[in-house]
Parts: sequence; structure tokens; C-alpha cells
Amino acid sequence: MAQVEATTERIVASDADTVFDAVADYSGTRSKLLPEQFSEYEVREGGDGEGTLVHWRLQATSKRVRDCLMEVTEPTDGELVEKDRNSSMVTTWRVTPAGEGRARVVITTVWNGASGIGGFFERTFAPKGLARIYDAVLARLAAEVEK
Repeated sequence: MAQVEATTERIVASDADTVFDAVADYSGTRSKLLPEQFSEYEVREGGDGEGTLVHWRLQATSKRVRDCLMEVTEPTDGELVEKDRNSSMVTTWRVTPAGEGRARVVITTVWNGASGIGGFFERTFAPKGLARIYDAVLARLAAEVEK
């Protein structure tokens, strides 16, 4: 199995602390950021950064739906890591200053892909599809924090 990786980033017109607080707010802001590909969103433990356990279903394509149960950690300042208990998927959010009143948000998701021809198509197309989904998340994040 080869590792598959999808990365998306955006500069947001708000300071890094405000942006990070919004991203880490699973019980409030986070659900507002999710496009239609996410459903059944539910905070099961915690709700603010480290120690949060959150569930959602991610419909990446018409046939591909992942049931995600994400454990959240904050390994360093400005970084959230969401590890799926149901798969090898790990999503890392990094929020860093990007100049006066601006922040760079980078979302990287990695997982162990399938082997064979299915794995080839997964490695080729899944990162682009996931990047489109996270582009929508980042656009909603920008709209939320740039108010």
C-alpha cells in the first residue's frame, strides 16, 4: 500500500490566533465550515482542540463514503492533528502568521491507499477531489473569520 497525500492551503485575512481558535472550535465554528460532502457531524467528547473526539461522514465521491471518528491532538502551537479511529487517515491543520493580520492555513491529509489498479486511480484522483473539498472548507473559514 502506498501512502496518499492531499494538501490545500489558503491565506486568510485574520490573525493566526483567531484562525486557529476557529479551526479548533469543534463544538461551534467547525460545523459551520463543512460543505455538503460532510454529514452526521457530532462532537462526542471535548469540543475545543486537544482531547476532542468528533464524528462525521465524508462523501468524497458518489460511491466513496468514509465514516470518520477523529481524535484531536495539538502536538505544537498552531497545529491540530485529527487521527481517524476507523482508518489510517490523518489530517493535520497548520495555522501560521503570514504578515500583519493574516494567517496561512495548510491542511494535509494522508492515508494508506489501496494497491493495484484501484490504488493507482486513488493516488491519481483522490488528492484532487479531497483538495476541492478542503478548498471549500477554507473558503468558509475565511468568510467566518474575516467578518
